Amino acid sequence: MDGLSAKMRIAAALASAAARDGVLLQGWVRTVRRAKEVTFIALNDGSCLDGIQVVIEPSLANFAELGRLGTGACIEARGDLVPSPASGQQWELRAREVRVLGEADGDYPLQKKRHTLEYLRSIAHLRPRSNTFGAVFRLRSALSFAVHRFFQERGFLCVHTPIITANDCEGAGEMFRVTTLDPRRPPLEKGDVLWKDDFFGEKTGLTVSGQLEGELFAMAFSDIYTFGPTFRAENSHTSRHASEFWMIEPEMAFADLAADCRLAEDFLRFLVRYALEHCGADLAFFNERVEPGLIAKLETLAEATFETLSYGEAVAALKRSGHPFEFPLEWGLDLQSEHERYLTETIIGGPVFVTDYPEGIKAFYMRLNDDGRTVAAMDLLVPRVGEIIGGSQREERMPVLLERMKGKGVSEASLGWYLDTRRWGSCPHAGFGLGFERFLMYVTGMENIRDVIPFPRTPGNARF
Repeated sequence: MDGLSAKMRIAAALASAAARDGVLLQGWVRTVRRAKEVTFIALNDGSCLDGIQVVIEPSLANFAELGRLGTGACIEARGDLVPSPASGQQWELRAREVRVLGEADGDYPLQKKRHTLEYLRSIAHLRPRSNTFGAVFRLRSALSFAVHRFFQERGFLCVHTPIITANDCEGAGEMFRVTTLDPRRPPLEKGDVLWKDDFFGEKTGLTVSGQLEGELFAMAFSDIYTFGPTFRAENSHTSRHASEFWMIEPEMAFADLAADCRLAEDFLRFLVRYALEHCGADLAFFNERVEPGLIAKLETLAEATFETLSYGEAVAALKRSGHPFEFPLEWGLDLQSEHERYLTETIIGGPVFVTDYPEGIKAFYMRLNDDGRTVAAMDLLVPRVGEIIGGSQREERMPVLLERMKGKGVSEASLGWYLDTRRWGSCPHAGFGLGFERFLMYVTGMENIRDVIPFPRTPGNARF
């Protein structure tokens, strides 16, 4: 293969402004179409949804071999990028030389037909080569970049919070344990495991949130964000739950709940607009194949007015509607998904912040309001999903925080380092969390969280 050829990604080749000689393309064969005098290979390298047609003429020494290639084979082709006479494509590569890098047997699982998403989950190591998952993971990559761009342009510090931790931020006890103790004969004292004999000298697990550590950094750098994996040992088999997922969690010093809501609104708008501006071809694919009306939904959200209701106002509005909900609706009970969706889709008809939840159903770190019954918490609800962002102003007053921890059964001893920030230079601060996969489901129209993460981890499944 001529080392002087200009290597290009297929996306760049398809976007060329003019014909080019001496182009090198590499990728995987999608289809091979054989005619009497010529063979056409549809080639894709993952850089975009569309592939490019490679024209193979009989003058090539390995013409017969190339005609026998199967779907999934890997090749590199050198030739000239020329206008294509075929409809639906602007450019094609007229090959001067083609080299087979890796053959694919006839039992290659991704043949040219529609495969169910369930089947594709069983071959997660190959599904990125499909159109659907190529589009999913290009969007995931683009929006990961957009997350960092949003916060970096606003002066936020990126913080890598620990994955192994001794604290349970949410207090739910649904943590995966990290241990090197012998599971058959762990050291015991009066029936309890002696965690002091473990690797870290105490009971540790995989993080459920980077929030508490994020708060520490916010009280040194003012504005910070984390973007990393989190883990929940919930034995849940729904389409919205995974045991490993990614969270985006900003924290702002000198901020109240109103500032928290403004940041959440700006952030969500930015991500949606970024997808619309930079991922048009992939969104068009989802709009056609997955969720008709998807692009219109995103365009509407990008320009929508974000309303605000208190929890009490939301409960009253839902009760006035007379709708027969499956789950009971009373002040003091958490809103279920059906309540959230009815509120945002039917009552409001757009995105809405629900604020000031009863303190009994929210975490210890949320700031107690002056009424003593509610906390400065918020959930952002959007149509078709319900809650997409959850956050709060944090409790910065030491006496109130200690009382809240006591009421929730949270040990002071285990969070002494967290309390230190209230002892020395405490300040008002606020933050929120966005589950990245939940957001990707909204942007792509994919209905199962297993289909927006490369290698899903769910109860009974940790393959790959």
